[in-house]
Amino acid sequence: MHSTARMKTFAAIPVFHVADVDAAARYYTQVLGFVESFRMGTYAGLKIGECEIHVTLPGDFDRPVGGGTAYVICDEVDRYFAAIKGAGARPKTDPVDRMYGMRDFVVHDPDGNQLSFGCDIERD
Repeated sequence: MHSTARMKTFAAIPVFHVADVDAAARYYTQVLGFVESFRMGTYAGLKIGECEIHVTLPGDFDRPVGGGTAYVICDEVDRYFAAIKGAGARPKTDPVDRMYGMRDFVVHDPDGNQLSFGCDIERD
């Protein structure tokens, strides 16, 4: 067995490339309800609950702006969906029960990065 097989993992943090870190941080905090947890120049950490997403300029990474995707697991999505729509978000889909056991919806940030928010259909 590989020694890394015993490694305990805790989280994965997607890094989204954006055209303007300030504009992205404003959208995530004012529209999607995240909080900015840190900023180091053109790199920012944004949190909602226990989930974190980082945004940065493409810089030397030669990555496209807006190519990121993240799926955020939640305890519910309907109230959150209504709240972010009220704050100006324009989700691509409404919350819907999926055949894979989740109720979820999709929203894109202004740069085109995709966020899906989903909860287990059989939640308590």
